[in-house]
Amino acid sequence: MHQNMTNQHASIHALFQQLETRFDPEDGIIWLDMQSQPRPCFTPQLLDELRKYQRTLENQGGRLHHEGELRQVHYQVLTSSVPGIFNLGGDLDRFLGWIRQRDRCALAAYGRACIDVLYPNAVNYQLPITTISLVRGQALGGGFEAVLSSSVIIAEASAQLGLPEILFNLFPGMGAYNLLCRRVTPHQAEQMILSGRLYSAQELMELGIVDVVAEDGAGPDEVARFIHRHRRQRNGYLALQRARQLTHRISYQELIDITDIWVDAALALTPKDMKVIERLVRAQNRVTAPAADAVNEAQSA
Repeated sequence: MHQNMTNQHASIHALFQQLETRFDPEDGIIWLDMQSQPRPCFTPQLLDELRKYQRTLENQGGRLHHEGELRQVHYQVLTSSVPGIFNLGGDLDRFLGWIRQRDRCALAAYGRACIDVLYPNAVNYQLPITTISLVRGQALGGGFEAVLSSSVIIAEASAQLGLPEILFNLFPGMGAYNLLCRRVTPHQAEQMILSGRLYSAQELMELGIVDVVAEDGAGPDEVARFIHRHRRQRNGYLALQRARQLTHRISYQELIDITDIWVDAALALTPKDMKVIERLVRAQNRVTAPAADAVNEAQSA
């Protein structure tokens, strides 16, 4: 199945430089491979390209063009083509510049752009689409928030996920608390946010956050197996998905309001806090080096 996905492309592919789309029309699976530059984080361009893709899907009622026909999307898989990294989160280098310039408008606009991408995924576009995150490598900060916004989380065994923002005296302001509370208690969510620590895929599965742990390199095959199982009872799965969304409602306005709190907190950071961010920026720039090392250094500082 995965080979078919690799060979078939959605017509929107040509629009993007930091997002690769691969569409399997037979099974209704759209793969979204993030490949942001110059850092594997949520650059403004990557956010813009993700939102353009989402608008295309929304405007066409959950369908995408393939060979002149509109074909239904049943599954969306968000992953990354950067080896060892899913996504390192917010564009910290830009954050530093905006904080130093006291540019509240730029910080707020970036936060809103993140929410504009996260919210449709978190509510499955309000369509009969199941969103899946496939995590290979590190998913930090906003990267972990993106993972949490999916209905299904599949992570390879060596994946590391966490919310390190508290290490530079901030908090993850683009949905982490709301999204974690769909899977764990509010107390557990707060403890995870305040710890700043990184978690393994196995730890998160035991907490009920990750749904499936795959062997390293076997993530795409595990996605295929999950979809095969899901498709046989898709009606029941989709009904449960809708029931979960009703029980654990996430409001767009609530996410925006929390982002405003994040902006205020960012503008209150001290020079000492910003030195920690600088260390993490250097880690984001070293694409081949584990950003987790910088997080661990910051924890021990």
